[in-house]
Amino acid sequence: MAVTLAIDPVTRIEGHLKAKLDVSDGVVQDAWLTGGMFRGFENILIGRDPRDAVQIVQRICGVCPVSHALASCLALEDAFHVDVPKTGVILRNLMQGANFLQSHILSFYQLSSQDFFQGPQTPPFVPRQSAPDLRLGEAATAMMLDQYLESLNIRALCHEMAAIFGGRMPHVHGIVPGGASSAVTAAHIQDFRTRLKKVRAFIEERYVPLLYLLSETYADLARVGKGWANAMCVGVFPHPDTGEAVLRAGVWANGREYPFEPDNVMENVRYSWFTEASGGSPFNAPPPAVDVDKPGAYSFSKAARYNGMPMEVGPHARLWIGDAELSPMGRELAPKYLGMRASRFRELGETFVFSVMGRHLARAEETWLVANAMEGWLDELAPGQSALAPLPELVDGAGYSLTEAPRRSLMHCMKVKDGRLAFYQVLPATLWNASPRDDAGLRGPMEEALVGMPVPDEKSPVNAGRLIRAFDP
Repeated sequence: MAVTLAIDPVTRIEGHLKAKLDVSDGVVQDAWLTGGMFRGFENILIGRDPRDAVQIVQRICGVCPVSHALASCLALEDAFHVDVPKTGVILRNLMQGANFLQSHILSFYQLSSQDFFQGPQTPPFVPRQSAPDLRLGEAATAMMLDQYLESLNIRALCHEMAAIFGGRMPHVHGIVPGGASSAVTAAHIQDFRTRLKKVRAFIEERYVPLLYLLSETYADLARVGKGWANAMCVGVFPHPDTGEAVLRAGVWANGREYPFEPDNVMENVRYSWFTEASGGSPFNAPPPAVDVDKPGAYSFSKAARYNGMPMEVGPHARLWIGDAELSPMGRELAPKYLGMRASRFRELGETFVFSVMGRHLARAEETWLVANAMEGWLDELAPGQSALAPLPELVDGAGYSLTEAPRRSLMHCMKVKDGRLAFYQVLPATLWNASPRDDAGLRGPMEEALVGMPVPDEKSPVNAGRLIRAFDP
């Protein structure tokens, strides 16, 4: 018998999301994702001093404010041809890296781990499922709970690392147009390094091994949720000398890799609660105008597309595009838990990577990769170096930026007229993975990945929640 299910709200995510599923024969046949909140930051920014944007846009997301701050500064620096000093690039990488670590650890432990563990010893603040499909034994469940609690302290250390150079966290003050505003001292470097050592130990000894174990225990979830299997990365963590990104830009579509071209990015609004004029290229689309009575529309998310194609973005997409080297733990544990020998990410295979467990494991592997890179950036810091370039007069100019937030790709575009923001457009992470259908009727990546998901118990669609949280919307 066919039924329609509504998961509203989808819990344990950052934001407001509803999932409507058509289910028959125990399988999702169709899916619609509704982003339920209009934020309107582009409208708020018009008429402001362009230097204000770096603080305002951080309020778009309390989990990844550092990336929005960075994107805003990069767009302004592009508009007015500002070259950031090497030390400024390193400090930005360290602040953004700390934000990546805390966000990835949050994504799994606080938001997703409850999909895999519960038991008599589970504390009351951990939400319970009515049909949880739990497979770990008592010892492994106790281990996961210990890690859950430990991760809270580890995330605090990550916030402290970002605050050492950012002044505070969330919503840093240390990333400003022209570079970074913090002075670099030997004490700063040591304080950062001490915390990073503890965080890295947690990643290596707890987080990464646990995800390999879970990928074996939930092997069926390592084979479902493939969706479109297209991937995109716009590049992040530039080398302070060469500008080459640690996680490079690229596009993977229909089994082939292509260079990333910003002009191929478009926003579709056919099924979004915005007027048709609100769509188009992020370089020139006007501020969004709401139309909640629009026929057929069902989301406040636009449908971001690359060359007309839905794209998955985030850790698994970044590691797939760059074919990143697996962590030492991954190379050791992949034969044991995944039944395959692998030294690089693509060797894990497309079916696994574009699955529920593959997306979770990619996030753990990327956490190790970023922590490892951060140690190298710390080694290049020296006390007393200048981290800030002077700004020219900000009168008239236009620029854009591309970077990666922990969750996904990020684009900011701005135009300045007579010293004030005349145009601002944000293409945030959600518009890629959690998008509605586009003008051609193609489902968004998460909608497509939900189709085919098994739902053995229609009263408790646990697997649908697992897949959505694996995307970390």
